[in-house]
Amino acid sequence: QVQLVESGGGLVQAGGSLRLSCAASGRTFSSYTMGWFRQAPGKEREFVAAISQYGAYTYYGDFVKGRFTISRDNAKKLVSLQMKSLKPEDTAVYYCAAKTSGTYSEGRWYDYWGQGTQVTVSS
Repeated sequence: QVQLVESGGGLVQAGGSLRLSCAASGRTFSSYTMGWFRQAPGKEREFVAAISQYGAYTYYGDFVKGRFTISRDNAKKLVSLQMKSLKPEDTAVYYCAAKTSGTYSEGRWYDYWGQGTQVTVSS
């Protein structure tokens, strides 16, 4: 199996930037599509971004509008989410996840999840 640990969350003013990272353990990191999801109070978990096994394909939620970039480094077993032009509505707990099959944007297809990291964007 794979274990995931997120880091990089924090407090930032609107318009600022943050880079989240997810460190993975396991021998077969490149076998997984990696994704980021988020969940705000009173809302369901929401798809943010995903990246294919070797980074050839990326996918983003509709709300991103060019502001976020997902990347991965299989040699280091890391996946990152660069967030810029942050808005208060981006405030949420952000989760890293890994899957081997299924639809990239649906959380039920992901096999492994991290504990999450809090992102708070002030006005």
